[in-house]
Amino acid sequence: MIRLGEKQTLKVVKKVDFGVYLSDGTDPEEKVLLPAKQVPERTDIGSSIEVFIYKDSDDRLIATTHEPKIMLGDVRLLKVKETTGIGAFMDWGLEKDILLPFREQTARVKPGDDVLCAMYIDKSSRLCVTMNVYRYLRSDSPYGKDDKVTGTVYEMSDNFGAFVAVDDIFSGLIAKKELYGNIRIGDSVTARVISVKDDGRLNLSVREKAYLQMDADADKLLSMLEKGGGRIPFTDKASPELIRDETGMSKNEFKRAVGRLLKEGRIEIKPDSIVLK
Repeated sequence: MIRLGEKQTLKVVKKVDFGVYLSDGTDPEEKVLLPAKQVPERTDIGSSIEVFIYKDSDDRLIATTHEPKIMLGDVRLLKVKETTGIGAFMDWGLEKDILLPFREQTARVKPGDDVLCAMYIDKSSRLCVTMNVYRYLRSDSPYGKDDKVTGTVYEMSDNFGAFVAVDDIFSGLIAKKELYGNIRIGDSVTARVISVKDDGRLNLSVREKAYLQMDADADKLLSMLEKGGGRIPFTDKASPELIRDETGMSKNEFKRAVGRLLKEGRIEIKPDSIVLK
């Protein structure tokens, strides 16, 4: 069987002026064309050629010896070539760009964007890509607690947090309570594994352990004071929302950083502000 969206080694069963026809030998009637410009030298009847199978502009199966950037079931970063009324067309390394339908977009994309995608076959038996990559990601990563990892954010959830494809292969989640800063779909993030679920999926945090993070937060607070003319116009009694928006820290983390700088005698707390000494 000739398999759409996959690489296969097929045999030449017919030669014509415009290429060669290939078959896997199971069905004499099932053949696919490899265009002449891609036929290797000294190819003859019976020669074996490794090809990728996709569809041409007329929806006919066609073979290519070129290497696509993504194949069926893969998860890969692809660049948006253009957007149209039906979705976005993505560069996947072949002459005919591949469609990312609107309904398969977790966020609207624009030309030039790098987007994490998985390939699938749609109801019309055409190859397409989707940004809903969750079910295509693996849960057998080699990572354990406290390992540092990098990955691509592919979905944001108000309830759960940021879904991350670690190494663009493995499934991970930065829970809402561990989410700091302006993280968006498509961002590359560095995170720490805080636990591995029973099913192998990774729980992540963009924060260090508390004792390490406190040093980084204290340095960040000093930098904010210096850039703000030696003053921050709120204290650790401010609302958690204000503290998070202004500093990217939780209220407890902010308090720990303030406490560290107070202990070192580097700041003073006023009724409505924090100032450098």
